[in-house]
Amino acid sequence: MPTEPTRWPEPLSVRHRTWATPLRRPRMSNEEDARPGVSLTNRYLELGGVPVVPVSGELHYSRVPRERWAERLRQMRAGGVTVVASYLFWLHHSPRRGEARFDGNLDVAAFVDLAVETGLDVVLRIGPWCHGESRNGGFPDWVQHAPVRHRTDDPAYLELVAEWFGQIGAALQGRAGDGGTVLGIQIENELYTEPGHLRTLKRLSREAGMSAPIWTATAWDSAELPEGEVLPLYGGYGDGFWVETDAPWAPNFRDHYFFSHVWDDPGIGADVRRAQNIEAAKGGPRTPSDLFPAATCELAGGMATAYHRRPRPDALDVAAIAHCKIGNGSAWQGYYMYAGGTNPASPEGMQESHATGYPNDLPRLGYDFHAPIGEAGALAASHAELRRQHAFLAAFGDRLAEMPSTLPDARPTGVEDSTTLRWALRSDGTSGFVFVAWHQPHFPLSDYEQARFRVELEDRVVEFPSRPVGIPPGTLARWPVGLTAGGVRIAWATATALTLLPGEIPTLVLIADEGIAPEVAVDGPGGIEIHEIVPGLEPVRHGTLDVLVLPASAAGSVWVVEAAVRRLLLSDDELQWDAAGRVRVKAADPTGVRGYDPATRSFTTVETGPPEPAPLPAVSPVAASPVAASPVAGSRVAASPVAAVLVRPAATAVPVSYGKHDGRPSAPTPDVFDELAAVYRLPLPEWAADPALDPLLRIDWAGDVGELRIDGRTVTDRFWDGARWIVNLIDAGHHPGAEVTLHLLPLASGSPVHLPADARDRLAAVDDQLLEITAIDVQPRTTSVEQLG
Repeated sequence: MPTEPTRWPEPLSVRHRTWATPLRRPRMSNEEDARPGVSLTNRYLELGGVPVVPVSGELHYSRVPRERWAERLRQMRAGGVTVVASYLFWLHHSPRRGEARFDGNLDVAAFVDLAVETGLDVVLRIGPWCHGESRNGGFPDWVQHAPVRHRTDDPAYLELVAEWFGQIGAALQGRAGDGGTVLGIQIENELYTEPGHLRTLKRLSREAGMSAPIWTATAWDSAELPEGEVLPLYGGYGDGFWVETDAPWAPNFRDHYFFSHVWDDPGIGADVRRAQNIEAAKGGPRTPSDLFPAATCELAGGMATAYHRRPRPDALDVAAIAHCKIGNGSAWQGYYMYAGGTNPASPEGMQESHATGYPNDLPRLGYDFHAPIGEAGALAASHAELRRQHAFLAAFGDRLAEMPSTLPDARPTGVEDSTTLRWALRSDGTSGFVFVAWHQPHFPLSDYEQARFRVELEDRVVEFPSRPVGIPPGTLARWPVGLTAGGVRIAWATATALTLLPGEIPTLVLIADEGIAPEVAVDGPGGIEIHEIVPGLEPVRHGTLDVLVLPASAAGSVWVVEAAVRRLLLSDDELQWDAAGRVRVKAADPTGVRGYDPATRSFTTVETGPPEPAPLPAVSPVAASPVAASPVAGSRVAASPVAAVLVRPAATAVPVSYGKHDGRPSAPTPDVFDELAAVYRLPLPEWAADPALDPLLRIDWAGDVGELRIDGRTVTDRFWDGARWIVNLIDAGHHPGAEVTLHLLPLASGSPVHLPADARDRLAAVDDQLLEITAIDVQPRTTSVEQLG
């Protein structure tokens, strides 16, 4: 008897839709502020005549020691960032009218030069109001208290701004101007109903000698922007410190874990608007202007921690939002923050706080932001998750930029829908990529069963895979459809696209998605040839193309060097590189680097040289206390546990509340903290003051508020949210003979502050108050350089 054909569920379907408007070139960067090689269209940015998808990451130079700028910029480049963005905090530069410092780590011109030398473009966010969780939104106190109508065309206010812009322009000395190196300038921030004022600020910037091919402004919450004058930039945060303590996971946060063509996020900055009686725009656009491409400047690279609410996004949370934006049609991926930092020390505090009328209390010094590069310069797990996306954008961005986004026929009914698969297509009609995002925090998703896709292109209909697959939670897939490489057309594949390596026979590199068996279908002379692939480190040749499918277990070890020659490396150590592609390996105990050679079709061990000279310490050590001889030569130094010595116990009954502001719990004042906190002396090993070992102090603890002090001076602080606290001892000013003390305030069991679920469970397990030190150690690290052939 004939066998019954296999009956599978109907495939998930999508039909490619072309661009809604014709290709246009706005005045910006084309007729106005033109620079050779830079051109903006309504679909994408062109550099050197080639469409690109830039990746910008926020790093605040004034929150990072100058001695670390070069390393942070290399870490950003290694993460696939192509543009570094930074606020210029007026507050940091100008404590008094008529005085503006641009020395040390305030030297913005030197920062721009170093970024360009590292191979990064630069966007300066000149304000004058910045926010960035800084006091007065970045206004110096003398500006904040001036009898003017701030952020308007009040002549008295504009006089102050003109002075500040003039000081910036003089410091930059043409770097942001005709023939300069600055790619973009953002004016103001989160200004909603003053398009005329934005025009005025642009004029004042020009009068101060500052211009750039690209002018930007934040567009969220339907901001009214001057037509054609600024590129609208959007944001997307999956959680936020700025909502109420007891607020549920809001729809505007949840939206970002879905594919959509609505770019606006009305939640960003809503608390500050309310506190300052600032109205948002009414009925403005929630999608990009027809003149400009969809672009972002504030995708969540992490999240800051306020006293009353302490969200802690994990790596997959961060990556899922970024992944969805690419599938939505993003033409510019911009992250806030990409690298954390430390506020400048100040008796009044440089941070946003209840004392300065803001709705949130932030740590006085620590601005780690749970960023891919943390305050101490340590890489978070999100660095690896994002750098694979950025490697994809570097390799395929020229094609992707010309591919509009199309949403499938069956889409989720709303943010509560946890059963409809979340996916989208970016395609030019003949080829493209299917994006699948099956992850969200707080409310875990279940396995999606029996997934199969039907993609209708202009020249064919593609159905895949060969049999339905289950899609496990945590899947962020980029599956190629109709992709041509090396003269070979990949009809489809169920492994995520990573990069394309050059060579006489180019190599298409895919990564297997956890729990999904990879298949690669190739157009052959007799039709589609479907190959089941066993992931590994050896490629499979298809005519004039090698296809390398790496195992899912290798994903966290993948690095793609973008320099003169693109290279694929595998390493569990931290890698950094500069514009020339010279690779540095930074690790406590290097495990090695393997590089893929397309000519031999194999991975080989990369030789590295001796450790580099140590960076200069950010704070000069005490002259009378020389550093002990470095033990790194001839012997390895392992991480050393630190036994904290209790100097003074904490109060036996800390308050449940230290007061409220506008209904939100306030942080304890410095005097109250000193009265109630426990004090521990940390006897660190001698080598912990050695810059050659660049040591990290790692603290696993539980409580409420923590401060680390060196010789009685607080060098950084933290509100507990369950995460490990990491401090770079050299940047903190540790030196031989220094007294290092840890000050920890317990958290009362009835505290109303919002904590991540695991931290909340830990608090619920105690009867009165929580204060624990689980472990403290010091981890040494050295840096060596790859020996180039």
